[in-house]
Amino acid sequence: MEFTQEQKLYAEIVQIAWEDENFKKELVANPVEAIENLTGRKLNLPKGKTLVARDQTAEDTVYINIPAKPEMDLELDENELEVVSGGSLDTLGVAYDAAKKIYNLFNGTQV
Repeated sequence: MEFTQEQKLYAEIVQIAWEDENFKKELVANPVEAIENLTGRKLNLPKGKTLVARDQTAEDTVYINIPAKPEMDLELDENELEVVSGGSLDTLGVAYDAAKKIYNLFNGTQV
């Protein structure tokens, strides 16, 4: 399995934070600046997004991260319900749309 550039960067950030207490403190206090200083590149967050880094290294604590609830239409229309339930396949487009909605439901994505 090949890792993306983002996954590699994330792994590097975590590794450095484990090894360098000063970097970890800066990462928690100002994550954008800490990452920009590490990479030498400007970090472009999507508009309206904030980057938060939390120190979760306490060995006597179990952490739960609760992600944002996905905003998606989980309702299937009549044609999509018929396709999913084994009814007629009147068009491939309807089958594709139904499959896409189900896939997105399980993967937490919107297409």
